[in-house]
Amino acid sequence: MNGKIVFYEDRNFMGRSWECNGDCSDMSSYMGRCHSFRVMSGCWMFYDKCNYMGHHYFFRRGEYSDYMSMWGCNNCVRSCRMIPWYSGSYRMRVYERDNYMGQMMEMTDDCDNFMTRYNWSHGCQSCHVMDGHWLFYEQPNYMGRMWYFGPGHYRSFRDWGNMRFMSMRRIMSNWY
Repeated sequence: MNGKIVFYEDRNFMGRSWECNGDCSDMSSYMGRCHSFRVMSGCWMFYDKCNYMGHHYFFRRGEYSDYMSMWGCNNCVRSCRMIPWYSGSYRMRVYERDNYMGQMMEMTDDCDNFMTRYNWSHGCQSCHVMDGHWLFYEQPNYMGRMWYFGPGHYRSFRDWGNMRFMSMRRIMSNWY
């Protein structure tokens, strides 16, 4: 499935616009600012810094006439990445500590709170995503800052400010 998003410089889909169909590491050459957008298809991660850095924000199909106030975003979108469509099974191993140490649990579904489900007071510190695409959250019940993890090895979350993830959910195919 191809993704499509239209960015607008001003709120309520006003001002100059720019259409995007895939990953963009630096939007500054296309737009000076972005205050609203329409996700025509696909699921997307937005970043408030170039090169997919800074705070991560997840958006799916819909209209966002003033996303900065709706989502509490402080900065403009500076880069974006389309999350590949996926309809298979979901599977990953999460670890209590860095470098796949401590207790390990194999996950195939969402987890709204590591503390109550597994008695992990410090959350998840490393993971191996075998199948699917996942969103990790810094607080229980899918709250707080979020990060996207696709298939791969993630030995340490220190690269993300030593985050301790407390909940996670699957990015489902019906979100596209």
